[in-house]
Amino acid sequence: VIAIIAILAGLLFPVFARAKAMAKQTSCISNLKQIGDAITMYMSDYDDIFPHAVDASDKWQPHQWDQFPAFEAQIPYMPLMPEALNPYTKSNDVFHCPADTGTHVLDDNFPRPFESAPSMFAIYGSSYFFRTEIAFRYFSDTQFQLPAQVNVMFDGSGSWHVPYRAALPTDDFETFMSLRQNYRYNCLYGDMHAKSVTADQLQDAWNVQL
Repeated sequence: VIAIIAILAGLLFPVFARAKAMAKQTSCISNLKQIGDAITMYMSDYDDIFPHAVDASDKWQPHQWDQFPAFEAQIPYMPLMPEALNPYTKSNDVFHCPADTGTHVLDDNFPRPFESAPSMFAIYGSSYFFRTEIAFRYFSDTQFQLPAQVNVMFDGSGSWHVPYRAALPTDDFETFMSLRQNYRYNCLYGDMHAKSVTADQLQDAWNVQL
């Protein structure tokens, strides 16, 4: 009997773990859709322009914009995205991905350190990053040539929804790329649909010109 219970437990625990992970991913995608709704409401009040706001990586790692001094100069005067959208969201919890276990580096700017423990939401108030170039350029959604392919907001780390560890600043580039190929991100697009994508699919969205 004990052996049978052990076998059943061995079979069921992974199933329960996958179900729990899927529930977190579904909740995370729902959050991004609600943020998309809030952005739409914001834009209706501001001449169809996206929030002139930044994410935590911009605010606390502004030097990543050193090659764009005109953009970098705006950052100290811009609110964080949760602050800009506060009148349009029911709760700041919409910016919390339940799978958020923090970060050590910026996945899209490896190996730039970005420590956030126990979670990105707990430290910075949001689990999501923003394609801030949209704000710097005062874009409206009608200016996108391919709105369904442009990333607007996305998970802070691709490790949250997969059974692989987060990248570390001490990792070499080969190790990082090996980890990254297994990462998945929940992403909100320019037409305000949200879905789970691979790291390559997110990179494809980054490559879409504004």
